[in-house]
Amino acid sequence: MTSPEMTVGYLIDLLSGCDRSAPVRLAMNPFFPMAHRLAQVVQPVDETGRTVVYLAEGPAEKAQLGHLPPEVAVALTWQGPVHAPPRRPRRSAGGK
Repeated sequence: MTSPEMTVGYLIDLLSGCDRSAPVRLAMNPFFPMAHRLAQVVQPVDETGRTVVYLAEGPAEKAQLGHLPPEVAVALTWQGPVHAPPRRPRRSAGGK
């Protein structure tokens, strides 16, 4: 992608390899990653006369689905992989 903004053509290229029956979700807010339902696509003209495509979430009560799955946040590089801390050996009943 050479433009600083993703284009519709590039998005179509990315989506062309996806399952056409899969639901579409919007990943938002890298500091508190949440998943949202996508409900609308609108194409207004901006102040420069250029058409811009907006993807919008659904009605407020149904839009936010909850926390983004950790593997998605890792794939988006919003979070690093989280590993459990190493286990310490257990002490015996005698305290040694």
